[in-house]
Amino acid sequence: MMEFLYFPNDKSEYIPAIITFVVFLIGAIVTTLYFIKKSRKEEKDFDEQYMRVTIEKDEQTSKK
Repeated sequence: MMEFLYFPNDKSEYIPAIITFVVFLIGAIVTTLYFIKKSRKEEKDFDEQYMRVTIEKDEQTSKK
């Protein structure tokens, strides 16, 4: 019934698949950490710009 599944009797055939899985897993983790770091930096930059613009608007409205 499930002839399309292949489970080798020699377990050493799993080694290349495990190595490939580990390489891609590490790549996915590194990429995710990179995106998190980049996102936090962009959030910090945005907050600084927002505070600058807010302070400038407050100064302009107080002068009027």
